[in-house]
Order: sequence, then C-alpha cells, then structure tokens
Amino acid sequence: MTKLDILSDPICPWCYIGKTNLDRALEANPEHDLIIEWHPYQLNPEMPPQGMDRREYLEHKFGGQKQAVDVYLQIDNAAREVGLHLDLAGVKRTPNTLDAHRLIHWAAVEGAQNAVVDRLFKAYFKEGRDISDHSVLVRTATAAGLDGEMVRMLLSGDADREDIKARDADARLKGVSGVPCFVIGNHYVVRGAQPTETWDKVIKELIEARSDTENG
Repeated sequence: MTKLDILSDPICPWCYIGKTNLDRALEANPEHDLIIEWHPYQLNPEMPPQGMDRREYLEHKFGGQKQAVDVYLQIDNAAREVGLHLDLAGVKRTPNTLDAHRLIHWAAVEGAQNAVVDRLFKAYFKEGRDISDHSVLVRTATAAGLDGEMVRMLLSGDADREDIKARDADARLKGVSGVPCFVIGNHYVVRGAQPTETWDKVIKELIEARSDTENG
C-alpha cells in the first residue's frame, strides 16, 4: 500500500479541481493501492468564527474588485475545462473552516473522508452553503453515512479544535504555503491542481514499481 496524504481546505477551488483530476486518474487505474488521507490546512487561519462577506474578502485578498474578478474568471475557466460547473456567484460568505476540518478528521474513523470532502466542496461551490454552519455540517455528515447526532454533539464542544490548529501550524512550519499539496509515500511532494494525465502517469509508475517488487 502507498499512502497519499492530501493537505486541503474545502473552500479552496483549486483543491476541488485537483481532487476531481485525481479521482479520474484513480478510477482509470482501479488496480492502484493508494490509501488517501486528508489533512487540515486553513487558507485563512485568522478568519473570524462568523466568516466574512465573500466580495469584501476577495477584494481585500486580491487587491481590488478587478483583480478578484480576474482571478475568479481564471478559476471558473479551469473548473469548466475539467467539467466542474461552480456557482461562484452563489457563494455569499467566506467561512471559517475549522469545524469543517474537524468533521473531515472525524470522518477518517469511519473511512468516509473522501465522501465528506466531496460533499463539502459541492455544498460550498455548487450550492452556496455556509460550511461553518453546524446544521450544514451535520447534514453533510449524515449524507456521507456518519452519525449526525454524534457529529452535532461533537461540534457543540471543543473536541479536536486544538489538534486541527496544531496540525495546520505544523504543515506551515514544514514549508507548506498553499494547497492542494499531495505527499506520496511520505516522500514525494506534488503541489497544485495537477491534470489527470499527470496523476495517471504517477499512478501507473507506482503500480509498475509494486509489480517489480512483487515479482522480485
């Protein structure tokens, strides 16, 4: 088995695009032995708990309205090229994602991380939902097969909040400055939303290397 660790934030459009491309390569190579684990990285670790108005946030981040529009036009075009139709205009607020990361962390116990990550991306980028809202997170958890009431109870407390913050901070100390960031086999680092063709090549090389090892 080969571990694939993914650092990501569910409000990162490039993470959604990158996951889409990776998923297609995985589906095309069902004999792969990759074990995927998602890890927290907040694009905005200092975001207030209530989040911010999306337009205000983007204009501040990119230095003005025109720059924000230009950046998101590029993102929209990149998404459409891989078949993702994002409702970027429907996103009204940029949320704090700490609780979303807690949910992703808990989903690992049930082997449901990929399902939860998928649903968080869709909730935010396609449905315009506030993924810091506990009711949204509970519905996401339930739809992915988790115990919604248990998740509601955990969200109401501080379970794993400091652990998520510490893991996020540790990633930055280790040099991660943006996401998506993929770590293959605890050794090789792949940064950014790589095309499906790149992942297809990587996966095939891993399969070939495993076969060579098994055949002595």
